[in-house]
Amino acid sequence: MAREIVLDTETTGFDPKTGDRLIEVGCIEIMDLLPTGRTFHRLVNPERLIPADAIRVHGITDDKVRDAPRFAEIVVDLMDFIGDAPVIAHNAQFDRNFIDHECGRCGHPLLHETRWIDTLQLAQKRFPGMANSLDALCKRYRISLVDRTLHGALIDARLLAEVYLELKGGKERVLDLTSRRESVAAAAHAAAGGYGARPRPLAPRLNAEESAAHAAFLAATLKDRSLWEGYGVTP
Repeated sequence: MAREIVLDTETTGFDPKTGDRLIEVGCIEIMDLLPTGRTFHRLVNPERLIPADAIRVHGITDDKVRDAPRFAEIVVDLMDFIGDAPVIAHNAQFDRNFIDHECGRCGHPLLHETRWIDTLQLAQKRFPGMANSLDALCKRYRISLVDRTLHGALIDARLLAEVYLELKGGKERVLDLTSRRESVAAAAHAAAGGYGARPRPLAPRLNAEESAAHAAFLAATLKDRSLWEGYGVTP
């Protein structure tokens, strides 16, 4: 099974080389293109003030991150969650620049560039000359944006996971995987004795009066009684 991590970040600006810092990271674990339900999400204290322009994008204020851990305090947990899986990001160079910068500041080994998968590049190959932002792709694939009023690392990672699924083959692949998994699960359940005759048959719920009324109805209504007689009903 192919394990991959969909990652998104929020930052104080566009370039860590000019002093911008990471303030949020969100990750979604997917297995064979299906979310497993495991996530990683942290707010990060950037050790600097957040510009008003950035706050308008993601809504993360200085107050929200004042008591958050610094990146050096979460990097081990983040890298443990990622493990050896490929990392999927939209415009991956942006996220990679900030992750590499933060790792460099605290002396943690960097994720090798070959592990990053850029969904923007995938989209540009599929839709050359078209708008390929995350929002544009969500609209193109009819992925609902109703729950997102502001950008956020975890919600954007969730949206990107859906976009990545579409870029890799779409709903048909999910249906195929789902039906295959359901078939395997059903076979395993049956093999384990999940189906079969009840050890104790259920007691009949009809009383004698209801049984007699039913038999009288059959005698008056049906010409061919062979089906019912096969079940022991003899009107």
